Amino acid sequence: MEAGWRAVACTHLEAPVSHYREGAVRLQTGTGFFRQDSRPARDLSVLLATHQVSEANRPLRWLDLMAGCGIRGLRWGLEALPETRPELELWSNDADPDRSALLALNLEPLHELRDLSLTTTSWAAERLLRQAYLDQTFFDLIDLDAFGCPNALLQSALAVLRFDGLLILASTDGRSPTGHDRPAAVRRFGAAARAHPASWELALRLQLAALAREAWQLGRGLEPVACFSEGRTFRLAVRLRQRVAADEESQLGLLARCQRCGDQAVQSLLKLSGWGGCLCTDGQGRWAVTGPLWIGPLQKPDLLADLLQIADARPVSLSSAGRRLLERLQSDCGLPVCCWSTAELASRLSLDGPPRLEALVQSLVKAGHRACSSAVMTGQLRTDAPLTVLLQQCVEPSPGDL
Repeated sequence: MEAGWRAVACTHLEAPVSHYREGAVRLQTGTGFFRQDSRPARDLSVLLATHQVSEANRPLRWLDLMAGCGIRGLRWGLEALPETRPELELWSNDADPDRSALLALNLEPLHELRDLSLTTTSWAAERLLRQAYLDQTFFDLIDLDAFGCPNALLQSALAVLRFDGLLILASTDGRSPTGHDRPAAVRRFGAAARAHPASWELALRLQLAALAREAWQLGRGLEPVACFSEGRTFRLAVRLRQRVAADEESQLGLLARCQRCGDQAVQSLLKLSGWGGCLCTDGQGRWAVTGPLWIGPLQKPDLLADLLQIADARPVSLSSAGRRLLERLQSDCGLPVCCWSTAELASRLSLDGPPRLEALVQSLVKAGHRACSSAVMTGQLRTDAPLTVLLQQCVEPSPGDL
């Protein structure tokens, strides 16, 4: 163990705790903040860890940076490692020293695993990451489950992530990247964030842009693996590449939406020019621009397919809600960028109700456009069809209605 790190001994708990089962683990959640309905996100992290193990040809090191009760680390150790496991160092950290006893108690089963080395700490996240960098201690997987906006930790986390390593990130900042606190968006993201029907997706894209800029400053590339929201909790899994991919910078751009007619337009920063006119025929339309944000893919569908295959062999690691999440993400890579709410389209056309999403997608594809349902927000679709075509398809009867 590197100098400066200490192991936390298991002591008796004085506060009452509740027992909880998830996947292959049983643990005590304690009295701190814990969300049972975040299980699909934890399922994803376990499957990503399992996939990394399957491709590893050397010892691995994983970090649960804000461990809470330790459920992620415990599931990683008990579910992600095969019987013929590679050597693994698992680091579990929570800055609250009052949770040290609970964390040590819950992680006790990991001490029985022969090839797993467990380190528990109660350091502030920034201190741990900076000390790891000074000690040249690098990780293959880092889970950063932040309360609020995590951007102050991004560069430190990426600096200790190995090439091809995974960063699993969560943000509970539901206001600034969704256009509800524009000054905070400028401070935290260096970007304009405007109100939009697909505000949760724009929040993910603003977060990806912040990650990409930090990675690029380190001379590294970034590849999104899975991005989704739990309401206004935004979750992303990204892979750090050794080099910036060709034309990767073109994935940073701006999204404009007319505040009057709802028309949308996207431009890459590398090809930025003036905004053309919107659909407002009287010329009174006004663009509301969000960005810089990520305008590339949000998911890596082939990897998500691999995770589903892993889950078929290990059903304990994937809940029914987790499976629905993975299947939804696999069906929507995140392109085209422009998303449309069927409720908004119906309102603009004064329809009695939103058009059927699946039928609308099929009619757009049949007309030669790219289209799919959004995996980020329900009742929305993404398409490259012009708004005029989209509105026309909303009022024309679908083949199933004829």
